Amino acid sequence: MDTDTIERALREKKAELAEEIARLTVTPRDPMGSVSFGKRIGDGTTEAVERLNKVGVVDKLVEVAQQVDRALERLAEGEYGICEVCGERIGSERLEAIGWSTLCVRCASAR
Repeated sequence: MDTDTIERALREKKAELAEEIARLTVTPRDPMGSVSFGKRIGDGTTEAVERLNKVGVVDKLVEVAQQVDRALERLAEGEYGICEVCGERIGSERLEAIGWSTLCVRCASAR
């Protein structure tokens, strides 16, 4: 892929992540209304667990958005596709699957 195509794909991914983060972080009309951590499982407990799950998802989405930003920086620097740790080329299959990857498979799995 050429640089323009890669940049376009990364920017589209970044916009997609921003939309999803915004959707998940919308504050409910009554944020504390039915949240309860009582002994029995009820609507309040279910809502609280759902919110905790959303926090985890949002954290992961923010992490991916930061990785996309880093990939865009590396693209601008002419270092896109080169592992930040070992300096080897990142496999094309990995970049096709995870276009924002800044680590090769070996270095990513060592983390």
